[in-house]
Amino acid sequence: MTNGSSIDQDSFKLSMRHLAGAVSVITVGEGEDRTGFTATSVSSLSADVPSVIVSLNRASSSWTILERHHCFCVNVLAEDQQHIARSFAGLGGRHGAERYRDANWHHLKTGAAALENALTVLDCELEKAIHHHTHVILIGRVCAIAVRPHTSPLLYWDGGYRRLGAAADLVHTN
Repeated sequence: MTNGSSIDQDSFKLSMRHLAGAVSVITVGEGEDRTGFTATSVSSLSADVPSVIVSLNRASSSWTILERHHCFCVNVLAEDQQHIARSFAGLGGRHGAERYRDANWHHLKTGAAALENALTVLDCELEKAIHHHTHVILIGRVCAIAVRPHTSPLLYWDGGYRRLGAAADLVHTN
């Protein structure tokens, strides 16, 4: 076993491309003081006190706004929402409130924007932020939830957006 310092960044990034992940857009801020980012680093933390974990690069403009507002919304994207993922990833040069332009938004409890027709929405208060190297691990207490039933998620794997295969392609194990 080797320690992390002997692993080069390119090898690590290549390895992480083999993890398929649900694509989420994390929204932060309000009005013109809002932005957001695309993330695959969302995970449930606890069901006893409903909470999630999200990783965010501290150099991101989203971190500054999140520090001011102390809330965020996890919008898990459905397979037909790739254009939203691209916008919040900054593709096409969009920044800040411009990223919200091509979608419909509403608010649940905290004031952070919730995407209409997202696969699921988790409206969160920032409970804790843990700094670790270049990133901050956000722990959000879930305050409100919205779910869109009977649809499939947008996935990210091997450097591209993917969809689940047809039901016949799924592998079931006992």
